[in-house]
Amino acid sequence: MTLFKRLRELAHRNDEIRLDLDDIQATVLRERPEPYFGTHVLIHFETAEGGRDLLRRLTPHILSAENWWDVRYAWIAAALSFPGLQKLGVPQDSLDSFPTSFREGMAARAEHLFDVGPNDPKGWEQPFGSGQVDLALSIFAENEENWQKALALAEGELEKVPGVTVLLRDDFGAQPDSRNSLGYKDMISNPAIEGSGIKPFPGQGPAIKPGEFILGYPGEAGVPLGMPQPEVLGRNGTFVALRKYHSNAGSFNRYLKEHAGATGGDPELLGAKLVGRWRSGAPLTLAPERDDPELGHDPQRNNDFTYKDDSEGLEVPFGAHMRRMNPRDTHLKLLTDVNIHRIIRRATAYGPPYDPDADSEAEDQVNRGLYFIFISARAMDTLEFLQKEWINKADFIGQGSERDPMVGVQHEDLTFTLPKEPVRQRLRGLETFNVLRGGEYLFMPSLSALKWLGELP
Repeated sequence: MTLFKRLRELAHRNDEIRLDLDDIQATVLRERPEPYFGTHVLIHFETAEGGRDLLRRLTPHILSAENWWDVRYAWIAAALSFPGLQKLGVPQDSLDSFPTSFREGMAARAEHLFDVGPNDPKGWEQPFGSGQVDLALSIFAENEENWQKALALAEGELEKVPGVTVLLRDDFGAQPDSRNSLGYKDMISNPAIEGSGIKPFPGQGPAIKPGEFILGYPGEAGVPLGMPQPEVLGRNGTFVALRKYHSNAGSFNRYLKEHAGATGGDPELLGAKLVGRWRSGAPLTLAPERDDPELGHDPQRNNDFTYKDDSEGLEVPFGAHMRRMNPRDTHLKLLTDVNIHRIIRRATAYGPPYDPDADSEAEDQVNRGLYFIFISARAMDTLEFLQKEWINKADFIGQGSERDPMVGVQHEDLTFTLPKEPVRQRLRGLETFNVLRGGEYLFMPSLSALKWLGELP
């Protein structure tokens, strides 16, 4: 038994982990409500004084995770970029304690993220990748009234502070049945976290050690990950990767219709083969022939499955988006510990609702897409691994150069393998259906760290 496995075994015997829920930001543990409303705001600090004053004003309004399961109210999340921490006056020895990838920023890490071609930072929307984004605020609410109240509160505080500038404001949510920008129910399979106070849903497997998501606690190896110093700054914080995607819904609809012959003329089944779930959220492995909305809406059943009876990928192709992102018990050609590559996701859709009948080129120009928010104590390393190895390669599942059909960067020579008997079928012509429009690496401090930052001399 390796030292890593031994440490992990010992760690999983310890069921006494208690999280400082009153110090952790609510968004780290709180699921996005359904339905949901909200706003993302990107802010630039013109002066250190302005940035610190804004944090002092906002921190009392940022909810902790103490009652994270209660989503009846709106809440605000705050995260800072490395330039933002610099401008606030964080001491240099503390700045040096942050990971190199975070200090460099997402745009500078394009090679490690395989952000090439249509996803190259040269084509990103402003202000992403410009070095001007210092603070990101996200407001979440379960109804429009609470959203507007929280938004007015945040805007009111912003107006009182000289020396800060709003660079971008994007509203999101209000999609029918909380579908994403291509019509699929999202946010079904987030990992369960040990010490959070709730048991995993069926199919989620054992809860994962909190140190994989929140700094200052044991991770899967039994010890805490390194964290920024001093402890008041790092503990109970986490890292965030924010990525904004534009969805080419027209191209996606056309592809399903034009290639539906591969699934007996059923474009919806083809879509399920690419995603791994039907639009309702029903997993393809539990509903292999047709959608089952009742199953898709049942959290006790919609994640309770494995791939042990689908070792050939006949029901769910190995390259399907969902199977790539969480292989579960799939036999991997390259040995990987799946648990240390899990992330907390907080996806939010923006723009008009998806229209399954709209397949014109003009539909691709509609301002519609997704903000992916990845939360993890090792968010940068995890995202860069996923992007380069699991999304834009397929060696780990023995599929060679194939790429994720939903978020991979495609080109005309690539294929998607559809296992069949007696002969597999290879689909061609996949397009980059979700095009990256920008992103930032961020640090989400604890509430005590936000207070510390606001009071820097």
